[in-house]
This record gives sequence, structure tokens and C-alpha cells, in this order.
Amino acid sequence: MPSERAPAADFDFAASGRRVLATEVRGLEAIAARIDGAFSDACRLLLACRGRVVCTGMGKSGHVARKIAATLASTGTPAFYMHPGEAGHGDLGMVTDVDAVLALSNSGETDELLMLLPVLKRQGNALVAMTGRPDSTLAREANIHLDVGVPAEACPLDLAPTASTTAALALGDALAVALLEARGFTSEDFARSHPAGALGRRLLLHITDVMHAGDEVPRVRETATLSEALVEMSRKRLGMTAVVDGDGRLLGLYTDGDLRRTLDDATVDLRGTPISNVMTRMPKTIGADALAVEAAQLMEAHKINALLVLDGERRVVGALNIHDLLRARVV
Repeated sequence: MPSERAPAADFDFAASGRRVLATEVRGLEAIAARIDGAFSDACRLLLACRGRVVCTGMGKSGHVARKIAATLASTGTPAFYMHPGEAGHGDLGMVTDVDAVLALSNSGETDELLMLLPVLKRQGNALVAMTGRPDSTLAREANIHLDVGVPAEACPLDLAPTASTTAALALGDALAVALLEARGFTSEDFARSHPAGALGRRLLLHITDVMHAGDEVPRVRETATLSEALVEMSRKRLGMTAVVDGDGRLLGLYTDGDLRRTLDDATVDLRGTPISNVMTRMPKTIGADALAVEAAQLMEAHKINALLVLDGERRVVGALNIHDLLRARVV
């Protein structure tokens, strides 16, 4: 039973926290000093893997292995986590002969991992081990061993995995980033594996994904009157209308802002004035193949709320406003 004794009222929690972080920093410094040929060999092995990287570990090492698998997968190295206990009861069937295995165990003697070694060896899987004991069974049986031993755990009893799991996690990040850089992995590649994230939306959504097209685009001919243009603006509810020639090419733009300025001019007849007399002749536009984020940047730079979308021959093919970008969560 854990002790129910209350902590001393004058206990220095901040000092305890600083001691933990200092201990973990020393652990990270220790493994940083050991990044050498074995680390490079592990990177080359994983980079050459024609299958996936199967990350495995028990207990706290299992939690770290699961996170490493997620980081690898999101940065261009196909990977997944396999529970070693479940592997012995059928999940080992997920591992093919072209997969590589990354096994984590601080002691290097975890029974559930050692039980898998004969099967993995018979199947021909390359094994990278991360342990805190280079003389352990897992370290000796691995093709490549990465030493993640730390001078001490942050736990004052030197029992709870703390500095050792931080070290393993950090070395996993080092592997993932080194592989990312070696692959030439780009932000666009990252976005493709994160389509629901903010970066994915910014890098994958194109203008055509968010714009209004067809009959939804407000447009009038250059022969239209101002009142006809206002009716079109009210019907399409985008706060603007394009003014086009007979081939649909852009001649100008009329917006809600233009209307406010027109109302200030007492000489303008709202019913009979030709729209060509009051339209903006060189409005900001964007191409249909541009990214949605480019539209957001253009609107911000020029302090406008809407854009017309043109094709290569300056025909109006779409329209969008700031609300369309907000709904798509681009801004």
C-alpha cells in the first residue's frame, strides 16, 4: 500500500522539478555523445527497408515505441507499433519478411521481446535494438544496437523509468529526423500525411476546392446598369460581381465597398448608370491552380475580402470570399 503521509508543508516542489530536468538533460547529453557509426548504420538500414519499421516494446518502452512509430510514419518512413505480448498470440503475422524491427527495452532482457527473436531471425527481419545495456541479450542478438543508457533515472529511488524513457524517445526522434532529411522529405509530403491538420489544409487545399463556380459566380455584362449589377450581387451573396465581355473575360469588378463609395456620390444614378462607369477595372485576381492559402495571403496583403478566379485566358471561372476560406479553416 502506498503511504498516505501528506508531504511536508515546506517541501520545495520547484527544486524537485529542476533536479528532474537536470537529470534528464544529463541523460540526453550522454546519448548525444554516443551518436556514432552505429546510429548511422541504423539509419542506413531503416532507409533501405523495403517494408515497414515495426516498433515494439513492453510497458513504458512500449509507450515510447508507439510514439516513435507515429513519428516515423508521419515523416516519410512507413511504421507501426506491435505489442510484443500480442505478437506471441498471432500479431506477429503482421510482420513480413521485408520489414525491419526496432525493439526497445531498457534492460535488454524483456521476456516478451526475447521470445520473438527466433521467429524474426528465421524470417530474416533486420533488428535494431535500443537498450540501456550493451551486454544484454537483446543488444547481442540485434543487427545494430543503439545504447540509450543514462547515468541515472530522475526518480530518486532510481526505479521508475524517467530519464531512460526520455533518452529513448529523443533517440527515436533523432532517427526519424535523420531519415526525413536523407529522404528529402518536404512540407508538402508532411501535409499529405496530415490532411486534417492545419498544415495539410494550407498546403493541400487549392482554389478549386473552395471557390464558387458555374451559376454561383456573380457576373454581368459590361452593358449592364448599376441596378442590374446590384441585383446580381444580392442573388449570389458574395459581396461582389464580375463584369465580363461576351466571351466571359474579365473587364472589371464591382463590390460592396464600391457601392458605399457610389452612394457618397450624389451625381450617380443608381438605376441607369452603366456598371462600366463605376467598376474597378484592374481588380486583384487569382488563378484556379493556386493554393487556397495564397488567396488568404493576397486578401490580407491588399485588405480585400473577395477574389475572382481566372483561367489562363482571363475568363472568370470562379469566385470566393474570406468566409469561404474561414469555412475551409485555411485562415
